[in-house]
Parts: sequence; structure tokens; C-alpha cells
Amino acid sequence: MSLERQDKTRRFEETVMAHLDAAYNLARRLARNEHDAEDVVQEASLRAFRFLDSFRGGNARAWLLAIVRNTYYSWLEQNRGRMANVTLDEDAIAAIESDLANPQDGVDRLLQQQDTQRLVNRALDRLPPEFREIIVLRELEELSYRDIAQISDIPLGTVMSRLSRARKLLLHALRQLGRDS
Repeated sequence: MSLERQDKTRRFEETVMAHLDAAYNLARRLARNEHDAEDVVQEASLRAFRFLDSFRGGNARAWLLAIVRNTYYSWLEQNRGRMANVTLDEDAIAAIESDLANPQDGVDRLLQQQDTQRLVNRALDRLPPEFREIIVLRELEELSYRDIAQISDIPLGTVMSRLSRARKLLLHALRQLGRDS
């Protein structure tokens, strides 16, 4: 391996690898499916490596999440027909069964956490992608409004108004799911 290639690999590890959990979290929330999220993160990582020389410093996490976001939307265009019937219920059931294998952890508390998480995930899934994306970036990834604007390629004011709308839509979805239960 050439010295140039070794240097690029080292810079990639320093710049990108520390933020792979955040990249997967965003991809998982956008794609609503573990396997698709893995595909999106893998493609985004390849793109990040390919375009590493264009990164001029600053917030590496925001830079990577912008690549993940753009990769997801490209992936979505290619897979639109296949996305019609994606559900998370099997994942939730598997997680509950796995957690119940350890009863010493407190079954009641565990079930309540699982129910809450499943309810929030279902409510998030009901949001249109542009609102789901904003909620994930702000509330789950705890990014600043400025970073979200950079990632989403929208003005700061749009981030604020979209986040406000997303929170209202999420609350409405949670209330609907609560009534349906």
C-alpha cells in the first residue's frame, strides 16, 4: 500500500470511524430497516472515503451525516417500489424476546421500556422523511441547528420551523397510537 493510500486510510479512520454509530442511527431511522440502514451506511462510508479530500476540517460528524442523508435519498430513489411494505414489528418482537431471556433485569421495567421505545419508533415511522430526519438529527443525535442546516442543505430558519412542525406531528402520532392501543 502506498504512503498516500495509508495516509488517506488513517485520515478516514480518524474522521469517519468515530461517527459510524451516529451514521447508522440516522440511516436506521430514515430507512426504518436494519439491513437497508447497513447498506446505506456502507455506501455512505465508501463515498466518504472517496471524497475525503473534499473535507476541509470542521465538524466531521455533520459532514458524514450529510453524506448518509444524501446516500439514503439516492438509495430510496433506486428502491422506492420495494419500500412499500417495510415494518418493524419483527425487530421489536425479537428485541423483547431477547431481553426477556434475562429476567433478573426486571421484566416489568424492561417491558415498559420496550413498549415506550416501540411506540416512539412507530410514531417516528409515521412522520414524512423530512420531519423524521430533523427529529433524529436534533433529538437523538443532539446536533445543533446550524449542523442540521448544513446536513440537510436548508436554511437555519427552515430547520427551526421544520423541527417545530416535526415535534407537533410526532406528538400527534404518539397520541393516535396511544388511543389505538
